[in-house]
Amino acid sequence: MSKIICSAAIRGAHKIVERAEGKYEEAMGKWGPDQEIGFPNTAYYLPVIYGMLGVPVKKLGDVKDVLDRCRSLLPDMVDEHVWLPYLAPALDAGMATFFAEEIIEAIRYLESPDFYTKTEDPSNGNLWLGAADDVILRKRGVEFVDGTAPGFAAVLGAPPTEEIAVQLAQELQEKNLYVFMSADHEGRSMSGMLANAGVQVGWGTRLVSFGPEYTATVFAIGFATRAAMSFGGVKPGDFKSILFYNKDRIFAFAMPLGTVTDEWYANAAGAINWGFPVIADTAIPEVLPTGICTYEHVVSNVPHEELVARAIEVRGLKVTVAKVPIPVSYGPAFEGERVRKDDLFLECGGGKTQAVEWATTKDMDEIEDGKIELFGPDIDDVEAGVKLPLAIVAEFAGRKMQDDFEPILERQIHHFINYAQGLMHIGQRDIAWIRMAKASAGKGLKIKHIGDILHAKFHQDFGAIFDKVQIKLYTEEDKVQEILKKARDVYHQRDARIEGMTDETTETYYSCTLCQSFAPNHVCIISPERTGLCGAYNWMDCKASFEINPTGPNQPVEKGEVIDPKLGQWKGCNDFLYNASRQALDHYNFYSIVNDPMTTCGCCEAIAAILPICNGVMTVDRDYSGMTPCGMKFTTLAGTIGGGASVPGFVGHGKYNLTQRKWIIGDGGIKRLVWMPKRLKEEVGELLKKRAEEMGIPDLPDMIADETVGTTEEEILPFLEEKGHPALSMDPIIG
Repeated sequence: MSKIICSAAIRGAHKIVERAEGKYEEAMGKWGPDQEIGFPNTAYYLPVIYGMLGVPVKKLGDVKDVLDRCRSLLPDMVDEHVWLPYLAPALDAGMATFFAEEIIEAIRYLESPDFYTKTEDPSNGNLWLGAADDVILRKRGVEFVDGTAPGFAAVLGAPPTEEIAVQLAQELQEKNLYVFMSADHEGRSMSGMLANAGVQVGWGTRLVSFGPEYTATVFAIGFATRAAMSFGGVKPGDFKSILFYNKDRIFAFAMPLGTVTDEWYANAAGAINWGFPVIADTAIPEVLPTGICTYEHVVSNVPHEELVARAIEVRGLKVTVAKVPIPVSYGPAFEGERVRKDDLFLECGGGKTQAVEWATTKDMDEIEDGKIELFGPDIDDVEAGVKLPLAIVAEFAGRKMQDDFEPILERQIHHFINYAQGLMHIGQRDIAWIRMAKASAGKGLKIKHIGDILHAKFHQDFGAIFDKVQIKLYTEEDKVQEILKKARDVYHQRDARIEGMTDETTETYYSCTLCQSFAPNHVCIISPERTGLCGAYNWMDCKASFEINPTGPNQPVEKGEVIDPKLGQWKGCNDFLYNASRQALDHYNFYSIVNDPMTTCGCCEAIAAILPICNGVMTVDRDYSGMTPCGMKFTTLAGTIGGGASVPGFVGHGKYNLTQRKWIIGDGGIKRLVWMPKRLKEEVGELLKKRAEEMGIPDLPDMIADETVGTTEEEILPFLEEKGHPALSMDPIIG
C-alpha cells in the first residue's frame, strides 16, 4: 500500500482516537459511567463495534474497553526512514477509526439530542438525519435484497459547483444507488449543495444526508454492518463473516470529493476493510493491485463526468437501467420523491378529482402493441396547478396472458409511474393519486408520457406473459366515470375469486426465496391463505412470477401428503424446505406460532409473539417504534428471530395475513390476538372487522388492546378482562 496513504491514514486514525478519548473523558465527567449511550431505536447498539467485536456498548462505562482496543489497533506513526509493510497497519488504523467515530457520534447524541433529525427526511430546517434506525434499515434493506438498490456510494466532501453536485447525484440515482453523504470540503457539503439546488434530500430519494462532519461516515459503514447481521443472520463478533458478506453482497464504494485530509484517509482505509474501494476526484496516490477489494483499492484524479462510471467499474457492480423514452430521469431512486404543493403543476385523484387504474385482457386482434392514446387535455392545454380527472387503462393480449395476471400487472403501475423524476404516485385501483412537478413539466413531461413509461416497463419486466400492450389515458370527466364503473365491476369479481380460494382446495403452493441473498436459510412458502411475510407477495403474485421467470425465486411446491391439517404441515412442503434451506430445516408449520413456526427474515412487515399471562398473542409492525407487551420493540424482535430462524413463540407475517382465515389458526387464530399498535389496527380495520363478524365475535376489534391501554401484559390484562376477550377463556396457549 502507498507509503503516503498509509502514513496519512495512520496519522488520521491517531487524531480521531485522541478526539474520541477526549469526548469520553468530558462525558464521564458530566454524566458518569452509568449513563445510557447508543444510537436511537436500534437493537444493534453501536453497530460497527457490536458487529466487529461482539461488544454491546450500552453505557458510557462500556466505552473504556473499546477505546483500549482502539489503542491496541493503532500502529506507530510511519517512520520516514524505515520501510514497513503498510497494508495491514493501515487497515487496523481504519478499523480503529470507525470504532472511535461511533463513540464520538454516540456522545454527540448525548450532548446535542436535536443535532440530528432522527427521521427519514430533513425536518424543521435541519438537513442532518443521523444514524438510520432499525425501522429505516428494514424498510430500505428490502431494496438491497430484491436488487432495486444494487449498492451505495459513501460521499465525503463536496464537488466544486452545485451543477456538478446535481449531475453526480442524478447519475447515481439513475444507477439506482443510494448516496450516503458526510463531511464538508472548504465549508461546502454535498447535501447542502443539493438542497440549495432544490433537489430533495432524504431516504426517500436515496440521497441520505448523514451528517456535516467526517465522523458521520461511520453511519454508512454501520448500515452495511447491520445488514449482514439483520438480513444475513451473521452473529455479532463474527467479524470475518461480516467483512466477507459486505465485500460479496453490499456493493458500495467511497467517493471523496475535494482535498483528502488525514482523517479522510483514515476513513478510506476503514472502508477498504469492508471491501469498499475508494474513487477520488483529486490527485491522491493510487493503490491499484487487487487484494482486499474485488479490483483496485484506490483510484484517483477521475474527472467528474467519468466518476460514477469508474466507481461502478472498480466495485464490479452490475447495473441494469431501464431506457424509458421520456424527457426526465427515470429509476427506482426517484420512487420516494414527493411533489409538494408549491412545486405542483398537475394533480389527478387524491380526493381532488377521480383517478382510476385498470389492467384488462383483450383479444390479439384488438391490440396494437405500443399504441398510446390520450382522450382529453394534456399539459400543453392547461395552466400550472390544474386538477384533472384521470383514467389509466392498460390493455394486454397474448397467448400466455391470463385474467389472474391482471391485478399483478395493475399493481405495477404505482412503481412504474413513481420511478419518473417529478411524478408522484400514491394508491391504486380507484384511489390513485398522481402529482407532476413544475420542473418536470418544464422539461417537457406530459400526461401521455405515462403511456410510454408503462409500455416500456411492462415489456421489460413482464414481457414473458403477454405479447402486446396498449395504453389509453382519459382526462375527460365523462370518460373517466365510464371507465370507473367498468373497473369497479372487475375489482369486485377479482376480490370475490381470491377470497374464495382456500389452502385445502389448492394443491400447489409457491416458494419465495428472494430474501436468501441476505438470509441464506430463509424459505417462505406461500399459500392462498398465507401471504408472504414481507406483504409484497401473495399466491397469485407468485404464480405470475413463476410464469415470467421459471427459474426464479418463486417455484411451485406440490404440498403432497397431509401431515398435520390443524397446524398446517405437508410432506411436499417439508421436502422442498429441506432442500431450499440447505438442510437447515426439515419441517415447519404454516398455521402455528407455538409449534415450529415458519422461518422469519428481516423483511417481515410484522412480528407476532405469545403473551402467556394474557393467554394470547400480540403483533407489532415495523413502523411502530415503541415498546410492546412482550418486552421487546420491533427492532429487538427482528434482530432476535430474523435471519431465517424458526423460533417457537414468535413468527413474522404480512399485515394482510393477519386478517386471513388461517392466521395462526392452529393455536386458535385471530381470537388469540390481544394487542397490536393502534395505527395498525386502523389500517387493517375493515378486514379485521369482517373476519371477526364471520367468527361470530363482531366486537373483537374493540376488545384488542393497543399502546393507549398499555405496553406490558400486566397493564393490558384488566382491559382484556373488562372487555371479556375470548383468549382468556381458551385453552392455555402453552401446553
